[in-house]
Amino acid sequence: MYLDDKFRLKVGLAEMLKGGVIMDVTNAEQAVIAEKAGACAVMALERVPADIRKEGGVARMAPIAKMREIMQQVSIPVMAKARIGHFMEARILEALEVDYIDESEVLTPADEEHHIDKRDFRVPFVCGARNLGEALRRIAEGAAMIRTKGEAGSGNIVEAVRHIRTIVKEMKQLTVLGHEELVAESKKHQAPLELIQYVAQHGKLPVPNFSAGGIATPADAALVMQLGAEAVFVGSGIFKSSDPEARARAIVKAATYYNDPAKLLEASEELGAAMFGLDIAKLPESELLQTRGW
Repeated sequence: MYLDDKFRLKVGLAEMLKGGVIMDVTNAEQAVIAEKAGACAVMALERVPADIRKEGGVARMAPIAKMREIMQQVSIPVMAKARIGHFMEARILEALEVDYIDESEVLTPADEEHHIDKRDFRVPFVCGARNLGEALRRIAEGAAMIRTKGEAGSGNIVEAVRHIRTIVKEMKQLTVLGHEELVAESKKHQAPLELIQYVAQHGKLPVPNFSAGGIATPADAALVMQLGAEAVFVGSGIFKSSDPEARARAIVKAATYYNDPAKLLEASEELGAAMFGLDIAKLPESELLQTRGW
C-alpha cells in the first residue's frame, strides 16, 4: 500500500504544502485574511481550539454552509476536521470536495477505540502523533500527512517541541538497528514491520511530517521548522492575537526564513500581543487534547 500509485498521489498532494503555514479559520473573512497573508492552506472548523477548550461541549465537524462559503472565497486548498473514528463525517467532507481531511483530536472523539480507515478515501488525510508509534499507526491506516499534536489551543509550544523531538529521535534510533532489532521495535511501537523498515532505511517517514499545537509566534514557527518539521499548522495563535493580519504574515515569513535570524527579527517586530498562553503542567489530564486517540 505504501508505494502504490493511489497512496503516492495522496502523499504528493500533501508534499505540495511543505514549507508553508496552514491556518485555522472559522469563517470566510478569516480565510481571506489567511490567504492574503500567504497561507498555503486553511483549516475550516466551527471553533478555534482555544474556544473549544474554553467553552467545552461537543466539538464537531464545521457547519457545511460555513465550509462552502470558505471554499468559494479562497483559491488555496481548504482542509476540514473530522472527529476521530467518525468515518461518516469524513465521507461527507469527501463529498463536499474539501482538499484534505484532518482526523483531529481537537474535536470530540466519536470512537474511543478505532480511528478511521483512511485507505479507501480519495481525499488525503492528516493525523496527529506524539511519537513514532502513533505516526506509523496512522500511516498504516492511510494517513498521507502527519503533524505533531502539541497541545492545541494552549498558546504554549512545549508539547509540540516534545513531540517533534521524540519522533525525530525515534526515527534516528531505527537507522542503526539490525533486522532482528527492527522486529522488536515493530512490537514496541505497535506498528507494521514494513513501515519500521522504511524509516530505518530512509531515516524519515514515508509521508510529510508537519508540526502543530501551541504555535503562537514567529519564533515558535521557526523553532519547530529547525527541529525537523516540514510545515506548520497554526490554530488559535493567529485569530486570538491582537493583530491577526500582521501575525499571520509574520508567521508565514518565519516559516520561510526559519534559518535567518535577521528575517525572523523583522517578522517579530510590531506584532501586538500574542494570544494568552496556558501553563500545560497545571492542566488536569482530563483537559488535555493530545491524549485523545491511541
